[in-house]
Amino acid sequence: MDPREAALQVLRDDPEAELHWTVIWDRALKAGYVDPFTQAGARDEVVAALSAEARSGGIEKTSKGTYRLPRASPG
Repeated sequence: MDPREAALQVLRDDPEAELHWTVIWDRALKAGYVDPFTQAGARDEVVAALSAEARSGGIEKTSKGTYRLPRASPG
């Protein structure tokens, strides 16, 4: 799984959570979504992907380094 998809999958695994990028990285490693030994630069790619997804509206940045899936709009 590429680092971007790994980060998004971690957020999908816990859709109500607001997670710091370090927690997203840790969960991606523990779940086996990324392997830093075979994917050089994966950590930096996860961080960059989270930032890009937040800028494009795919996810929400709630505070410095913390992200979540977009909330459904009421009504």
